[in-house]
Amino acid sequence: MSKRDEYITLINELKSISPTITDEQRKGLLRRAVQEYDLTIDVAVEILGTSGLVIGDEIDYFDLLGLSISEVESLSEAEIVDRVKAAHKQLYGESLRAGGRPRADGNSESEWRTVLNQALDTFVDAEKRKAYLSRYESRVSSKSEILSDDVISAHDQSNENISELEGEYLYRRYDEMVLIPPGEFQMGSDEKISRENEKPVHTVYVDEFYIDKYPVTNEQYKRFVDANPEWNNLGLYNFQFILRNYRDYDYLKNWRKGKFPSGKDEHPVNWVSWHAAMAYAKWIGKRLPTEAEWEKAARGGLVGRMFPWENAILPESANFDRLVGETTPVGKYPANGYGVFDIIGNVSEWCLDEWNSNYYRFQQKNNPVSGGSMKRIMESTSTRKKRVIRGGSWNSQRNELRVSHRDCKPPWKTYSIVGFRCVMSDRS
Repeated sequence: MSKRDEYITLINELKSISPTITDEQRKGLLRRAVQEYDLTIDVAVEILGTSGLVIGDEIDYFDLLGLSISEVESLSEAEIVDRVKAAHKQLYGESLRAGGRPRADGNSESEWRTVLNQALDTFVDAEKRKAYLSRYESRVSSKSEILSDDVISAHDQSNENISELEGEYLYRRYDEMVLIPPGEFQMGSDEKISRENEKPVHTVYVDEFYIDKYPVTNEQYKRFVDANPEWNNLGLYNFQFILRNYRDYDYLKNWRKGKFPSGKDEHPVNWVSWHAAMAYAKWIGKRLPTEAEWEKAARGGLVGRMFPWENAILPESANFDRLVGETTPVGKYPANGYGVFDIIGNVSEWCLDEWNSNYYRFQQKNNPVSGGSMKRIMESTSTRKKRVIRGGSWNSQRNELRVSHRDCKPPWKTYSIVGFRCVMSDRS
């Protein structure tokens, strides 16, 4: 067994005891991964992120299921099982309807459903329930043994050092992003070739933000669906609500049995809905760009240009007009002045904003976003209103690749020509 597999076995043993660990215990696991299992911090973070473990306080199953110890002791076995199953069904349904948004406790709905399933499994089994009750009353569990100071003392490392490792990991996340400086820029176009929804040119101020260097790739999106199986394409079973409200039947159309096409790990993911892009962005701790942020990043610091580099576009500049006939690996074409790749062509990109063809005529000047406040949009779980897409794709004609060109699609629809990238900012 490889060191990685040994570490995963340790994680699974821990998860079988309890799906929740504290932040200190998480640091202990990262520490052990580096020192005992010779893993990098990136690998350890990825394994923990996809393990289903919930970072937080110990979950009280009694409180979660609306039961008390006295009730459990007074009810018959059949009554306990009925009560637990009814509570689980209600809570699980509420979690599914919440979609991919993060919970107030910082965990994902998928992680929360792991906790619900663990509570159900524990309470419907008489022996497991008895064991849990014993641990509950004594506040002592085998989890403490796995992560005790005695176990890791021989491989001790300060929390400061592990924080540095995590900081290095976080830095690499930013290293794959580009800083767009704060300031004003001229948004829109008054050119004859422009559509009415691009007019008039107007001044917009945008705060500093980071934007992904590249569109999200198949490989990156695969990690998300592995950690959040409700977003895979392996069948409908319990996710008909999500399918109907958050994605259509073409979702991940080019994937087979949960896997993206061979050799296309570095191609931008496509056939993803706006809701799916939002769920991914929240899962990774980012968000979709506003339309204004996208256009500022696309312009690359240039003023009055139709494309990210100049007023003309060549086959060497981007993947467009069916010159290739499909997506290409990200980063194949030149970056713009800000160092952003594939900002036009390859795939069009979902933006945060609700579509409004007349928005420029009354758009606010500072950090505009159409459809309500940033907070309101981020908390949206079932909107049916069209969302903005930008940038043009491998299938788009030259005119559709202009940095001012605007388009829109329904948020649950998926297309071969639409993908996305993410941003981070103080407003996230």
